[in-house]
Formats: sequence, C-alpha cells, structure tokens
Amino acid sequence: MKILALENEASGVTPELFAPLLKSEAVRIWELYKSGQLREIYFRKDRTVAVLILECGDENEAHHLLATLPLVQAGLIDFEIIPLVPYPGFERLMAFFI
Repeated sequence: MKILALENEASGVTPELFAPLLKSEAVRIWELYKSGQLREIYFRKDRTVAVLILECGDENEAHHLLATLPLVQAGLIDFEIIPLVPYPGFERLMAFFI
C-alpha cells in the first residue's frame, strides 16, 4: 500500500534543536530508501517540511516505520499519514468513449 506522509514540525522548535540529529536522520532515511519502504521524498515548495511516499502493508506499519526516525523520536516532528489507493475512475470514464 502506498502511504503519503506529510511532516509537521512541533510548535516552538528551533533549527538549533534539529542540528544534532540531522546526521542520524539522514542515515535512517537512506536506510529506508535502500530497503524500498521509502519510495520517494520531497520538500514542499511553500515551506521546508518533508513529504514522503512510503510502501507499507498498512497505516500501522507506516507509523512504526516513521517512529524510527530520530527527529520523530525526539518529538521535533510527526507525520500525517494518508493511505492511498489506485484511482478507480478510468473504467467509468472510458465507458463513454468505448
């Protein structure tokens, strides 16, 4: 199952709080990417927060996976988890043309 994960920063955090954890965060992100569980990662254009595309069995697996991130463990960020399903409308749309 594809999962969209949108980062949320905790209120009141400063860049100085992130700095000591960024190396371990990058290492963990790289491990998840190599494992195939993290398929894509982006930053939003309008603000510097991460947008992740995960491949997981379900939402619980996604929560457990994201809980392994050092910034999540430190309480500096969390994620909104949005499960995705394939778009079912093509069959209905194509019925008009076929």
